[in-house]
Amino acid sequence: MNEIPEQQTPETCSHNCGSCSSSCGERTEPQKLSPNAASKITKVIGVVSGKGGVGKTLVTCLLASELQKAGKRIGIMDADVTGPSIPKAFGVKGPLSADANGLNPGETESGIKMISTNLMLPQEDMAVAWRGPVVSGIISQFFNEVNWGELDYLLIDMPPGTSDVLLTVFQQIPLDGIVTVSAPQELVAMIVGKAVNLAHDMKVDVLALVENMAYFECDDCGKKHYIFGEPQGADVAKRYDIPSYATLPMDPAIATLVDAGEVERYDVKDALKPVLDVL
Repeated sequence: MNEIPEQQTPETCSHNCGSCSSSCGERTEPQKLSPNAASKITKVIGVVSGKGGVGKTLVTCLLASELQKAGKRIGIMDADVTGPSIPKAFGVKGPLSADANGLNPGETESGIKMISTNLMLPQEDMAVAWRGPVVSGIISQFFNEVNWGELDYLLIDMPPGTSDVLLTVFQQIPLDGIVTVSAPQELVAMIVGKAVNLAHDMKVDVLALVENMAYFECDDCGKKHYIFGEPQGADVAKRYDIPSYATLPMDPAIATLVDAGEVERYDVKDALKPVLDVL
């Protein structure tokens, strides 16, 4: 006979409902985490998408770069634990150091701070094959055990989808809102809606939409070619009551700069201004 899980008391409750019986009287919402004593964060913004391949990490990098150029103090939390790429885009390498307060983040030459599993691995291409509870625990530690210092914005680059990490961030980290990323395809727009609806269900504000890869601009004549079909950013934003949206092009220069670890050098030419204005 299987042993019945022990009833947890208020003193021992871990708020992990999977560890106690269905009759547990202490089933409560997880409490929001706070930064450590060495950190003060004014705003926390998540960057999400309902699926992979739409350039969510790139949008995180460009938002961080534009905010930093505007004189803001910026940090990035790479919550895509098993597929981290933020450090590569900025040319930041480990190993990291620590002190009595916590872990010291990596930092770009311009001062953008970041934490990522790739800054903690002995090799950049080492696989991270962790189960959901371990990944969720790391996300919590990235927020409250890192010495972020004083930040105007902490951007959280989420993994794609609506699984464990997204729930952990929505439930435990004090988000001021999210930016969702899409591409100009009806399928993508529908899947983006899943993340937006989850945010609404969990009372997280959806601040803006960025439609990535919206067009390719010819170098010679300046004509815009809509490779994936006409942009849908305005319609998607209206459909899901998203107050602001922006579009970004497909630009080979972005890939070149990311591969070189110099994503901060990319000029978005005010394309993200409508989004930056609402953050």
